[in-house]
Amino acid sequence: MALTDKQAKALQYGDKPVFDGKITRLMLTPGKTGSKWTLRFTSPITGKRRDAGLGVYPEVTIAAARDKALAMHKVIDAGKDPIEERDREQQAASVAAAALTFEKAASKVHEELRSGWRNAKHADDSIRSLEAYVFPKLGGKPLDAITPADCAEVLRPIWLEKAETASRVRQRMFSVLQWAWAHTHISANPASVVDHLLPKQNAKKEHQPAIPWRDIPEFSKAQFREIEPADNTRAALLFAILTASRSGEVRGATWGEFDLDAAVWTIPGSRMKAGEPHRVPLSSSALALVKRLKEAKQHETLVFPSPRGKVLSDMTLTALLRRVKAKSDTPGRVATLHGFRSSFRDWASEHGYARDLAERALAHTIANKVEASYHRTDLLEQRRPMMERWATHIIGN
Repeated sequence: MALTDKQAKALQYGDKPVFDGKITRLMLTPGKTGSKWTLRFTSPITGKRRDAGLGVYPEVTIAAARDKALAMHKVIDAGKDPIEERDREQQAASVAAAALTFEKAASKVHEELRSGWRNAKHADDSIRSLEAYVFPKLGGKPLDAITPADCAEVLRPIWLEKAETASRVRQRMFSVLQWAWAHTHISANPASVVDHLLPKQNAKKEHQPAIPWRDIPEFSKAQFREIEPADNTRAALLFAILTASRSGEVRGATWGEFDLDAAVWTIPGSRMKAGEPHRVPLSSSALALVKRLKEAKQHETLVFPSPRGKVLSDMTLTALLRRVKAKSDTPGRVATLHGFRSSFRDWASEHGYARDLAERALAHTIANKVEASYHRTDLLEQRRPMMERWATHIIGN
């Protein structure tokens, strides 16, 4: 008779082993910590009886144990000893794991999963955060030598001060090690228990240092009075502030996204955080800036190309803000480009603009799915006067 779950669950320590009538010599032996699966067979190599462990019930189900036993019977039928074959495979996996470092594994994971990322920027951010925070400490370490303490030490410097960044780094480190576990390079994921080795994080979301909205005109007067024709870094920064857009949206802007006659910039969903197309009404200042760049047209496709004809690096804009020492509302920290979006949001609230207008200008998604289903318009024309007034605030008439 085939073994059933009812029979397996009824087994007690001290009972005799029971054989599964469906698979030859597959038996379940009760023990102190659970019932163990065993396949009893005669080795084709030595002619001696051997017992191969297949795991513990119920972690290994009856069906799973049968599958394992059948796979071993096939090895036996081929004239091989399944235990010796398994040991050989495990040894080979161990050697491979010793040769595979975290950095090499991360590169493999990045290449394998890249096509599934929301966009190229997201994929690049993933590997860059590992390069910045993880590779310096764990990059050259073999996968099977990485411990939970190693993972915790990577995160410790940013765990409290940059909780959001730490969360992203931890998730990406976990993904690499989870891949390693799935490919049997390691027996457990050491990044899964770092919470037990680090202090409790403050639930407060990481704040992006920003220039207070009242101080932006003074900043603009100092930085944007005259922009050299080839200074695309400064032009991109100004355009990002005028449109309250994200860094990647601006740096990756192409000429085909602009309708200069209608004064509209349409960013395709593939370049948006939410994956949905976003239209931006261009203020007269933003429009004049784009037209000026169009006349020079330094690149056939990109609006703000780097000197090498590539997309500007995010660090290029960050370096500019650091170079000019953009004073933020956070003591000791320079303002970030993303912080200007916060400045715009505060300005919009202070000037009485409806929440919906400001949120749509920032391309924020509506968390409530029911509410989102009723929002069928992006309020483009209603946003236009708001963005014109924002531009006037930034650089005057």
